[in-house]
Amino acid sequence: MPSALPDGEPVPADGALPASALEGAPERPLGFYLHVPYCATRCGYCDFNTYTATELRGSGGVLASRDNYADTLAEEVRLARKVLGDDPRPVRTVFVGGGTPTLLAAGDLVRMLDAVRQEFGLAEDAEVTTEANPETVDPAYLAELREGGYNRISFGMQSARPHVLRILDRTHTPGRPEQCVAEARAAGFEHVNLDLIYGTPGESDDDWRASLEAALGAGPDHVSAYALIVEDGTGLARRIKRGEVPMTDDDVHADRYLIAEEMLSAAGLDWYEVSNWAASDAARCLHNELYWRGADWWGAGPGAHSHVGGVRWWNVKHPGAYAAALAEGRSPGAGRELLSAEDRRVERILLELRLVDGVPLDLLRPAGRAAADRALADGLLRSESFAAGRAALTLRGRLLADAVVRDLVD
Repeated sequence: MPSALPDGEPVPADGALPASALEGAPERPLGFYLHVPYCATRCGYCDFNTYTATELRGSGGVLASRDNYADTLAEEVRLARKVLGDDPRPVRTVFVGGGTPTLLAAGDLVRMLDAVRQEFGLAEDAEVTTEANPETVDPAYLAELREGGYNRISFGMQSARPHVLRILDRTHTPGRPEQCVAEARAAGFEHVNLDLIYGTPGESDDDWRASLEAALGAGPDHVSAYALIVEDGTGLARRIKRGEVPMTDDDVHADRYLIAEEMLSAAGLDWYEVSNWAASDAARCLHNELYWRGADWWGAGPGAHSHVGGVRWWNVKHPGAYAAALAEGRSPGAGRELLSAEDRRVERILLELRLVDGVPLDLLRPAGRAAADRALADGLLRSESFAAGRAALTLRGRLLADAVVRDLVD
């Protein structure tokens, strides 16, 4: 959830969607993203829509408080029920992200989930995930989440090396994320993810290997590994501009990715999206797959983005403005756009090419199909998938995924 919102047309005060958005809805899975915009401190690389207590002080008053945030977010879930009307779909996935969701009491996270359950119902096999900071949970907290209906948890580990964590302004203690995996398992969580970041200034190949070894040693069934992106306006970007820390180049990122693929696959975790590895199909993040496959999701919370039937909208960013809109009975939507058939075709290619199954070749225009033929000849696409009518990346293709997809969308 980047901090900048795009332009768009106004969202109706009642949040109403065009009738076309709900055509065929029962055939599409429905998910909810619940955004918690609070953090104890701001990490130097973070560009997400999050706020520390200092940043909120004096701007939004009680409306911006995290103490009553669960009740405020539940109001948007009730608004979603009104907007979607008699939509019969139970919710397939719920994902609570941030920010730091686990700065809220476990009971608050459970009440947010209960609002979704009460208004829509949860599918029998619903995936319910929360992100968690390792320093903000303990066994009792995790047990309360599990009892309340959460069955998947994602811990922000980032690195096992203290000097790398310092560059990232991460505050957790090395070793604590690995302990959290064991505590989550003991609490009954079926699926546990660890998030890692590679390419931090000052990180060596050995540092990255140590982080992967520590993560794998903890026994998660899912690992996400992301190349560090230095966003303009962040603390880390300013430090690099001042020459305090070096910028990591693309070749280093590629080397680190290859190390990740080698170690994670050797440990029995297979890639299913360019930055994600899972121990089984059941361990994949189904919620993220909704995004990648263009399904429907409602994003509740400040700055959250939603998509239903080709309509995409986004909420106001500030927690005070968000709460004020809901208190007045208005949609917190800041803007929206109606995606054309061409928009949706391009987005399918952009997102589905990142998946292990790839993208159907019949989505490509003649120039894109010619580019796919060249990519196949260059070893960037898998021949067996191509023969079956799909463009799917090889390992080398994953390293060059951005370049490949630019050619395919022509």
